[in-house]
Amino acid sequence: MNNEVETADKIKQGYDLLCHEIGKVVIGQKKVIKSILTAIFSNGHVLLVGVPGLAKTLLVNTIAKSLSLSFKRIQFTPDLMPSDILGAETIDKERNFKFLKGPVFANIVLADEINRTPPKTQSSLLEAMQERSVTVAGNTYRLAPPFIVLATQNPIEQEGTYPLPEAQLDRFTMMINLDYPKFEDEIEIIKKTTSDQNLEVNPFLDSDQIIHYQNLILKVPVTDNVFEYTVNMVHKSRPGTSKGCEISNKYLDWGAGPRAGQFLIMAAKCNAILSGKYSPDIEDIQEVAPEILRHRLVRNFKAEADGVTIDEIINQLF
Repeated sequence: MNNEVETADKIKQGYDLLCHEIGKVVIGQKKVIKSILTAIFSNGHVLLVGVPGLAKTLLVNTIAKSLSLSFKRIQFTPDLMPSDILGAETIDKERNFKFLKGPVFANIVLADEINRTPPKTQSSLLEAMQERSVTVAGNTYRLAPPFIVLATQNPIEQEGTYPLPEAQLDRFTMMINLDYPKFEDEIEIIKKTTSDQNLEVNPFLDSDQIIHYQNLILKVPVTDNVFEYTVNMVHKSRPGTSKGCEISNKYLDWGAGPRAGQFLIMAAKCNAILSGKYSPDIEDIQEVAPEILRHRLVRNFKAEADGVTIDEIINQLF
């Protein structure tokens, strides 16, 4: 137990140092950085949603460098094929089949503008995100841990885009909305990006340490009242059920599934450790709930007509 407490303290110290390194390049966005690292330490995937110019790609690239992990960027386009992501079999000089690995074979994969490619190509990531493996021509290839997909999406441009199917969205642990920077942060951003400063991020954690942290998060104890609160919140989000609440019945077509409860507990465990605690409480569940639930709840027409947002619905679920 003492060793686990000591390691938990090391995770907190490592997190503080990581934030310092990332902050050399990425100004502000502390809440976003914490959420992304929470998902990574929880062995989950992240969907970043924000308008162009908010440094989504820079943020992912900087985090990958600070974690000393292999990093590949895939620019999703309408003509992208599944083989461009997973890889394909080719014939070598001896006329033998040889598998050439695609960019998905990396620790951190940036799926840039993931909604710009058709569902056929989007679905090629389903097995990789859930099973941490890739199947090509009947052969299954394991992805080296840790394997994290960080996808970006532009919320305002709809021309030439394809909405992510629910099965794809459900694979993401968190959907994180990036907002415009604060006034003071934007001044600092413009100062740094219009000068000759060359800021480098020092690698801090390697893959073995991250896997060790992920295993430790699994061992973090959770009290029964936190489990009950989590499952109750998920059940309240399901319209037309015995525990569906008034706001869900009025404004939702679909609620969250069991995977939401799993991710809520895992993210709350990590959030507690990063906040200097050794066990999550209800406040940790509430802090991570918007990112976990907002892409799992489907609003109905009445919600859109009344201008009720998903985040407003989630706040009422508390």
